[in-house]
Amino acid sequence: MLALLLAIPLAPQELAARPNILWITSEDHGPQLGCYGDPDAVTPNLDALAAQGMRFERVWSNAPVCAPARTALITGVWPPSLGAQDMRTLVQPPEWLRFFPQLLRQAGYYCANNRKEDYNLVQPGRVWDESSAEAHWRLRGEGQPFFAVFNFTLTHESQVRKRPHEQVHDPAKVRVPGFHPDLPEVRRDWAQYHDQISELDARVGRLLAELEDDGLAEDTIVFFFSDHGPGLSRCKRWPYDSGLRVPLIVRIPPKWRGLAAPDWTPGGLSHQLLEFLDFAPTVLSLAGIEPPAWMHGDAFLGEHTRPTGDFLHGFRGRMDERFDLVRSVTDGRYVYIRNYLPHLPQGQFVDYESQTPTFRAWRAAYDAGGLPLHLARFWEPKPREELYDLQTDPDEIRNLASSPAHEAARGRLRAELERWLLRTRDLGLMPEAQMHALAGGAPPAALGADASRYPLEEILRRLGRSSGFLHRNLFATAAGEEDDPVLGWWGVISLLHEHEASLRNLSALAAHADPSIRVLALEALALRGTDEDRAATIPALIALCHPSAEGPWLALAAWNALDHLDALAAPYRGAIESIPIESPLFPARLAPNFPKLRAKTLADLSAAAAPAGG
Repeated sequence: MLALLLAIPLAPQELAARPNILWITSEDHGPQLGCYGDPDAVTPNLDALAAQGMRFERVWSNAPVCAPARTALITGVWPPSLGAQDMRTLVQPPEWLRFFPQLLRQAGYYCANNRKEDYNLVQPGRVWDESSAEAHWRLRGEGQPFFAVFNFTLTHESQVRKRPHEQVHDPAKVRVPGFHPDLPEVRRDWAQYHDQISELDARVGRLLAELEDDGLAEDTIVFFFSDHGPGLSRCKRWPYDSGLRVPLIVRIPPKWRGLAAPDWTPGGLSHQLLEFLDFAPTVLSLAGIEPPAWMHGDAFLGEHTRPTGDFLHGFRGRMDERFDLVRSVTDGRYVYIRNYLPHLPQGQFVDYESQTPTFRAWRAAYDAGGLPLHLARFWEPKPREELYDLQTDPDEIRNLASSPAHEAARGRLRAELERWLLRTRDLGLMPEAQMHALAGGAPPAALGADASRYPLEEILRRLGRSSGFLHRNLFATAAGEEDDPVLGWWGVISLLHEHEASLRNLSALAAHADPSIRVLALEALALRGTDEDRAATIPALIALCHPSAEGPWLALAAWNALDHLDALAAPYRGAIESIPIESPLFPARLAPNFPKLRAKTLADLSAAAAPAGG
């Protein structure tokens, strides 16, 4: 069966009749370009590229952070259906899956990647002919068509906060979006962001000049896009339009205009809805390769073009050391957000994000009090549902989810989200530790496809199709009575949302056989119980933080629970300091999160112990 999915090598004469394809990608920025109408942008090279090609108005990265977004790009598959939704995880793909450059290489293309990979999947064999800082189309064989990626990091979050910096854009004159407080630190970050975009533009210009100098411009289809929205809070890491929308410019030379859509117009603007899942099948289609049926996206250019959908989809899972579970969908006008863990605030402390001045200044302003409600809510528990009208509220600050006038839009997008979760067998509706335990070392995708092991339909039924709210009685008050561990975990989540949850039930669940259920119950009991309860539950949580207890993913969940206790954990500071944060049991991509969590937990305990005013 696998052989049927692989690309058939093209004959030499066929290869000569195929276009080169160049992806120019950047990091951490949205459509803040002159050609998209941004008055603060200075981007002459990208504006010129747009004048020669077409701009796409509404394009979503499927994830608002790099590794999951790149996983969608390289596979054409919804990452949560592979268990690859969390930031810097690394899971085994199913045996049938191939990264799309592998299919291009089989057909005879030279594939060069300069140079970032950062996928959430173990690579299924050799992917690139060359993937390094030296990778270039110039290393291909004579007459060989190429697919080349050049990724630029000039606009990355780390560059926006880098100091010292010689300011070019005036912070006093840049636009601060409505979802950010108008503070000096925020203005400076946005000004520096625009400075970095100008530097990116110059670098893009030099690369396009190389293509021209090599005599390849008329034989090469050029894409320009970024991996997700700006590297600032409420953009990066958050699946709003502000975090998912990216620019997309595609230039198709006259020689290859037959591969474009019938309405292709140089300098034009397309309102077609596109998402990263569509990019892999599109490149294959441009190369004359029929995209495999297991891809979730559709080709929007080339010989195998298919109508793309009427909706775009986004997701948020674990962000470095912090867990969350959010899904979003848009029809181009309305954005619907479903927060499955609404007790967790948007502004969870993520160590890497906290290094950006905007994050720190915004938090300080919140702690001082007086922020408007739409700015304060970033630091508070989330609503279960959100709905925004991009036509009247492009900054997504007025939540219309409870508006009777928008009931039809909310219902339509809610139904699409459920359809999508079921179609893709989204694995994100189980905790990460539980997913790894139930998969038992096999590719998680197989677990998701087995309804007897992953009761997704039942989870969605109990979550409530009409209201979108958790229904305690549907999950069983005594969640420990559930035979299925995933349903049992959701049962504890339902108890977390009940202010008068039975301590007796929580005590029983704290001894549950499933460790993911235990961690949640221990946290809830420590927060709501007596000093006597905490004397039992906090040491139990500390024990689960040890790497040798129930595995690294469970240890990460236990560390998060421990950190949520704040000053309640103060009597156990010595035990917390002694928890190992380095272990050969920690996967390399997960290991950096443990010292971050310990440092944050201990810092909170120190702050709680400090005298007032000190």
